[in-house]
Amino acid sequence: MARTVPALLLLLTLSCLATAQSGLPEGAGRDLVLAHCTSCHGTAQIDRSAGFGSAAEWQGLFSTMIKLPRAQSETVAAYLAEHFPEDASRRPTLVAGDTQIDIIEWMVPTLGQRSRDPVEAKDGSIWWTGMWASLAGRLDPKTGEMEEFLLPPAARPHTVVPADDGSIWYTGNSNATIGRLDPETGLVTEFKTKARDPHSATFHPNGNLYFTAQGAGMLGRVNPLSGEVTEIDTEPRPYGIQVAPDGMVWVAYNGINKLGRLDPDSLEVSYFDVPDPRTRIRRLDIDSKGDVWFVNSTLGKIGRLNPETGVITQWDSPSGESSHPYALAVIDDVIWYNESGMRPDALVRFDPTAERFQSWAIPSGVGIVRNVWVTEAGDLLIHQTSSNRIGLVKIK
Repeated sequence: MARTVPALLLLLTLSCLATAQSGLPEGAGRDLVLAHCTSCHGTAQIDRSAGFGSAAEWQGLFSTMIKLPRAQSETVAAYLAEHFPEDASRRPTLVAGDTQIDIIEWMVPTLGQRSRDPVEAKDGSIWWTGMWASLAGRLDPKTGEMEEFLLPPAARPHTVVPADDGSIWYTGNSNATIGRLDPETGLVTEFKTKARDPHSATFHPNGNLYFTAQGAGMLGRVNPLSGEVTEIDTEPRPYGIQVAPDGMVWVAYNGINKLGRLDPDSLEVSYFDVPDPRTRIRRLDIDSKGDVWFVNSTLGKIGRLNPETGVITQWDSPSGESSHPYALAVIDDVIWYNESGMRPDALVRFDPTAERFQSWAIPSGVGIVRNVWVTEAGDLLIHQTSSNRIGLVKIK
């Protein structure tokens, strides 16, 4: 039956609306992308990506997220390569230097889980959280053997933290909980929070767990022995959290240009303003002198706060204002962080004494390092969320 003009116009309008809403151009493979890729994320993540120069590179990435039959996989890869080529302007500015490193990476078992925030437990095992799959994973770095523990489906854990007793704690970012996993039994104990989205966490020498809740704008403390949870309101979007050598708890703010110093007993917060209201800070760490190092993510800088004087010094990251420094750690008073706005994601070393940078491209650097962990051996644990990899940076 022939279609009427109004019907054809309606179909054309609906087609145009679908294209506009999807953000994807027409072409062979577009419907496959809409059918399979958007079940986990929106098309905006494809549109905003740095792209790739070949179909093989696109295929290498989405194969860590979803398994497709060969023909469909090749069609999707060809479509993405044609319409989303590499954005060369996002290549990092790499700086040569004398420090030598090796980067070892492992791809985690469950595809599309968004593996992140690896940590080292007391027994040397490496743990991570698979946020989108609501799981915690354990890796034996000597053998490469991996095991995954299912957590409550609604938890969507953001961060995982090891305790001295061998238990693994996590932040239930989507079900307002702090969770404790017993690796021996697989049993999970949940502690309810007022904050809707527990985010990052750290253990204090006093035995308590302290955490941030970014969206709720809250800080919290959990007493593992009593199960008591205490929470306070704070400045917008608290993010990274670390314990200083003097026992104070430092907080990075991703919603305002401030750093916070939290008293672990009274939960009172002292705030330190960081220059420029555009400043947003995701992660921080503390050196041996008690100085606080942080990433100024929005302005492409790293900075140092002297808490005694309040003096803040900042340095431009090698790849510039759009480099978006993200995760940060201090190892032997040398600063390590990543430039998450670049492709590939760049790992950067900064020597404060010489004020000298050095940087490397992360081998699978398409997924953003969002948090790092310093091992007992003084090496660095990293990850790539989009490509589902956990990494170990061995520093020579």
